[in-house]
Amino acid sequence: MKRLRLDRWTGQLLVARPPTSTPLRYARPGAVCARLAPRRQQSTAIATQLSTSSDGFDYDRFPPLEPLPPTATSLPSPTPDRALKSARLAALHARLSLPEKLPLQTLARTLVDSSADENPQFNNSNLAFVGQTLINYHVAEWLMVRYPRLPMAILWAAMAAYSGPAPLFQIAQSWGVKSAAAPGGEVDPGLLQFSLEGLNPSDRKFGYSRLEVERKHKFRHSISSGVIFDDDYGQLIFDGKTGVEQKEPTADENGGDQTPSHMSYGDEKTRLLAEQAHAKFVRALVGSIYAHCGRDTVRAFIKSHVMSRTLDISTLFQFKSPTRELAMLCEREDFEPPIARLLSETGRHSRTPVFVVGIFSGKDKLGEAAGPSLDAARWKAAMNALKAWYLYSPGEHVRVPSDMLVSDARPWEPAHIDIGEVISF
Repeated sequence: MKRLRLDRWTGQLLVARPPTSTPLRYARPGAVCARLAPRRQQSTAIATQLSTSSDGFDYDRFPPLEPLPPTATSLPSPTPDRALKSARLAALHARLSLPEKLPLQTLARTLVDSSADENPQFNNSNLAFVGQTLINYHVAEWLMVRYPRLPMAILWAAMAAYSGPAPLFQIAQSWGVKSAAAPGGEVDPGLLQFSLEGLNPSDRKFGYSRLEVERKHKFRHSISSGVIFDDDYGQLIFDGKTGVEQKEPTADENGGDQTPSHMSYGDEKTRLLAEQAHAKFVRALVGSIYAHCGRDTVRAFIKSHVMSRTLDISTLFQFKSPTRELAMLCEREDFEPPIARLLSETGRHSRTPVFVVGIFSGKDKLGEAAGPSLDAARWKAAMNALKAWYLYSPGEHVRVPSDMLVSDARPWEPAHIDIGEVISF
C-alpha cells in the first residue's frame, strides 16, 4: 500500500492563495493570476513567501484589493450599484428563495435602517411601514377567525408573539443576517446597518403618543383606550425623545414577562436597538416583496416564515378570579350555575395529597383539574373551563377574508363572531 506524504499537504496549505472568485479588475496591473501559475512554481515558492512576509503570503505578487473611491466612503450607506457585487447579499437572496423580480438593490435597501441613513429614499422606513401593515393584518385576521372568542388582551399578546420585535428578531437571525459594527458607505451591502445612538424618531408607526406618558402621570390603561390610542399590540407609544421604543412583553408559562436571553449584544439599550433594527428589516423585506411581486407572493411568504411558528396560546392566559368569571360566563350564556364536585382523591392525610375536582353546569362537565388541595383543584378546574371556552376554534384550516382576493375563490362562508369576552370588575 502506498504511503501518504503529509509534508506535501502542509506545503499546499502554506501557499494557499486568495479566493479565485476575486475580480481581476481590482488587482494591480501586471499581477499574475493564481489559476494560471504553474503547480511547480507553487511548491517551490514556499521558502520565498515565508521569508518575505510573517504570515507566509507574498503581497508583492498578489496585492490587496484597491480601496473604494472617496465618494463611496463618505456616504452614510452603500450605493445601490454595490449591491450587484456583494456575495453576502446574493447568498441571502438565494437562501430565502426570494423571487427573481426582487432586485438586489431593493434587498440591500431593506438592510439600511433609518438610524444609519436618514434619507427615506435609501433607508427601509417606508418599506417597513408597509410590511408591518401586511404582517399584522394577516396575523390578526387568522387569529380572529381561528380563535373567535379570544379576549382582547390575549389577542394582543398572541400578535406580539407572532409579529412583535422579539420573534422577528429571531426570524432575522435564523436567516443568517449579520449586523455591521458601524454604518457607512464602505460597509458590505449584505450587512444590516443601524446606529447605536438611537432610532430615528421620524419613523412612521401606528397609534398616538399620550400626553400622560410624556408627563409621567399615572392613569388607567384600559382595553378601550388601548384600541384607540396605542399601537397594534396595545402598548404605549413614546414621542421618540429617548430613541428606544417600549419593549413588547413576552409571556411565559406563568403569564409573566421575560426578556429573550439569546441576544448577544451589550447593555439593555443596545439589545433593544439591535432587536428593533432586525425586526424592521424583516418588515421591510415583506414590504419590498409586496411592492415587486404582489399580494399573493407576500401572503405566501408571511405564512411560511411568520405564521408557521408554533405558539401555545393557552399559556398566555392569567386569571385573577376564575371561579367568579366562570359564574358570570354561565349567567351570560343562560347556563346553569357552575358547581364544583370532588371526583377522586388520594392521600388526604399524607404529605402529598391529590384531589381531582370537576366543574359541572347541570349534567355537562365544563372543566376538570387536579391539585394538592380542594381550593387549588377548584381554581384550576375553573381556569381549564374558561380556557376551553375562549380557545374554541372552528378548525385548523379556516378561511380568512383575504382568501376572497383570489380571482377564482369560492363563495364566502361567514365566520363565527362571538358576543365578546367576560369582563370581571
